[in-house]
Amino acid sequence: MKKIISKISILAASALVFAGCEAIDPTNVVNPNLSEDALVGQPNSAEAWYWGMERQLAVTANNNLIISEIVSDNYVNTQTFFNQFLDGLNVDYQDDDVDDSQFHIARLREMSIFGLEEILPNDANATDVQRSEFLFFRALSHLLAGMYYQELPGSAGGAVLSREVHLDAAIQYFTESNDANANVGALIGIARAQYLKGDAVAAISAADAAITADAGAGFVRYITFDPQNSRGNSNSNNYTVNSLQDALYDRGSFDDLQPLPSLDFLDPKFVVVSGNEDSKIPLLKIEEAHLIKAEAQQSQGSDGDAINTLTDLIGLVATRPTITVDDGAEDRTEREPGSRPDSTDITVDGIAGLVLYRGGGAVTIPSVSGTSYTAADLAGLSGDALLDAIYRIRQQVFIGEGMRSVDMGITYVISQNEQLLNTANVSADMTVPDLPPFLVSIKDNIDGISYDEVARTCTIDNDITAIIVSQKATDYVCPFH
Repeated sequence: MKKIISKISILAASALVFAGCEAIDPTNVVNPNLSEDALVGQPNSAEAWYWGMERQLAVTANNNLIISEIVSDNYVNTQTFFNQFLDGLNVDYQDDDVDDSQFHIARLREMSIFGLEEILPNDANATDVQRSEFLFFRALSHLLAGMYYQELPGSAGGAVLSREVHLDAAIQYFTESNDANANVGALIGIARAQYLKGDAVAAISAADAAITADAGAGFVRYITFDPQNSRGNSNSNNYTVNSLQDALYDRGSFDDLQPLPSLDFLDPKFVVVSGNEDSKIPLLKIEEAHLIKAEAQQSQGSDGDAINTLTDLIGLVATRPTITVDDGAEDRTEREPGSRPDSTDITVDGIAGLVLYRGGGAVTIPSVSGTSYTAADLAGLSGDALLDAIYRIRQQVFIGEGMRSVDMGITYVISQNEQLLNTANVSADMTVPDLPPFLVSIKDNIDGISYDEVARTCTIDNDITAIIVSQKATDYVCPFH
């Protein structure tokens, strides 16, 4: 009887090769007694495989979200527990975190393919909903590849595909997912892929379809975690706690990840729910459809329409839930007292109300989406000033969700493991990062701030959003321009 790991290429111990850094330790098998015959063809195997896919989504998120937040200007990493290189924009093909990122994206892909090709056809109880979900996960794997990489293999040990090809594949499988069982998440996925491709017309169409299908319900598809049954190992294959929650909150006074002061009021977005439950993380939410639509409208010169769309978005965000949390153990300054803003009387770039005082008791934080913008703030904006507002709102709404690095034009590279194990397709030049020159020049101070504790003022050293807008004509940022 063949072991299941010998059938699924993402776990192919004999080959030791998977697309996107797909080498694993053949001795590291969670259950060596689980055979293919014990699953394929068994009643309700599709249901079991679906939950395995949800589990893999959590692991994939753990191996992508933290590094994406660190490499962006959202957070500065003050300790050594998490990646110390990406904070300075040091993207290296030998970085284990980059290696794990693409490994788990590929694993998500291969698990979805196995579900579609082996599990569903052999389960008499399989449903269209389950087929839709497996197609969704397949689409998501290509979407993540296109978000975080300029190029990645598209199959185990296979040819390297450009981000555009990955995005096209994402659109194809999201479309098939929605056709199998109509779902708002697939439509938002299509909108994001079209956005990243720079197709404003198609992106508006997909965004409108998602907004219509949502019908005001406030759609969110979450990544869920299982701290009770989490098993950690060297490459996080079984690590299903919310690792980002660990970085933002659980480690308390270690102060691992500190937010940009202009985002202080949004942190920590993820905290302990109970002893048995970690916070969920939004994977796709209807806010994105509004933001994509607004940016597309702005790019087409329809500033008034864009403002109307953003006004709708602000109204939606106001309905989102919040969490009240005691964050006094961190207090922003435990490691270096007086080094960071920590009180409500401090202004950031002249703006008040962005910093919370954590030493005085519990604070209230948006848990899905938040923004400091009001409809009044949008009045009269046009051109680049409106585009600037869109990207500031995007940064606020998506904090902790791995999107800011994408907006900044940052991508990773094919890892050394993939290069060594896929020599027929991966050349040395594919391991060299292609980073935005306008960020490389300030890479050592992307998170930098100047704080005057006496004057109670804080200034962001490099306004990344302003830089993004100023570089809108380059290929790295602002896809619709």
